[in-house]
Amino acid sequence: MSFFGNDAINRVNLHTTVVALAQGAGGVFVFVYLLKAGVPIPLVLTAIAAMTLGRFVSRRAVLIVARRGGLRTTLIAGTVLEAAIFPLLPAVHGPSWMLLAVIAVSALGSVFYWTSLHAYTASLGDAEHRGRQIGVRAAAAAVVNIVAPWIGGWGLTTLGPAPTFALVAAVQIAAVIPLIGALNPKVVETAPRGSPGMRLAVILQVSDGWFGAAFTYVWQIALFVALGEHFASYGGAMALAGLVGAAASLAVGRFIDLGRGRRWVFIAYGVCALVVALKAASLHSPALAVAANALATVAMLLLEPVMMAPIYNLAKASPCPLRFHMATEGGWDIGQSGGCLAAAALTWAHVPLSASILLALVGASVGFWLLLRTYAGRG
Repeated sequence: MSFFGNDAINRVNLHTTVVALAQGAGGVFVFVYLLKAGVPIPLVLTAIAAMTLGRFVSRRAVLIVARRGGLRTTLIAGTVLEAAIFPLLPAVHGPSWMLLAVIAVSALGSVFYWTSLHAYTASLGDAEHRGRQIGVRAAAAAVVNIVAPWIGGWGLTTLGPAPTFALVAAVQIAAVIPLIGALNPKVVETAPRGSPGMRLAVILQVSDGWFGAAFTYVWQIALFVALGEHFASYGGAMALAGLVGAAASLAVGRFIDLGRGRRWVFIAYGVCALVVALKAASLHSPALAVAANALATVAMLLLEPVMMAPIYNLAKASPCPLRFHMATEGGWDIGQSGGCLAAAALTWAHVPLSASILLALVGASVGFWLLLRTYAGRG
């Protein structure tokens, strides 16, 4: 079967493309909007950690819903819940009860969406085409992000937060349309505890969560500050990053499917380490920060297929892909919340944000070592 011959994966990739439009126009602005709304940087990072820990403690609810309605139904529910955060954001004015509401809603939407998306993709994707199928998803998101952040930045500057975030919520909800009529894999009532490869996958996700905390979330805040806290400038930087990275993931996905994954582990993490160093050095130069942000998109496009192809294949081979991804996503939550809390502590201590960005190298080192072992003997 051609890797474009899988209707279920084609549908989910179209779905994630629409979600990327919503997240590019609104999601990338969530935490910088909190900063602009008067929430201090350390508290923003603590809020991100709280959202992630909220995911961790509420994940059991995903299994309850999925056993009754199936994976597609759960994914649709998560897509809608992800939209619920956007109408709340304009009501945040500094540390307040509304900030707590944003944290709670974000945690619930995120845990339903990402856990079910990963399980759905793992269940219905093809092992022999896994890298390219993930590459298509990542490349489509990159193409969308050529324009989405620019639209979001323009909307927040020109229309204001309330109408902009309302439109973003509508686009997020529209992402359920490709899923209507798609396959709806059932979730088994019971499954053995653990499965081959689960421990490896969980530790991989812990490392990836820590890496993402510094590489993505701390960086978003640092970039926004470096660009003078202007939504339009920040959106333009994100749009340029989408333009630079649009084609890279298709190529790396193909090479993983051809058995050259080990080689691409070196390439992906080498690029990631270079970008981390460039990010940390760029905070006093807006032009250099914009360049670092563009290269970061290439790094993530290289890393996603390398990281997720073996995890999806292990999940598909497990007794229950949903439970497998509940465990791996729990690992990601631990790593990401730990990374954000470490960055928050450094920021409270008046340590420059560049030091918090360098925390990404810790997660990258662990992920690099584990993936080298995973791809051993494969080129």
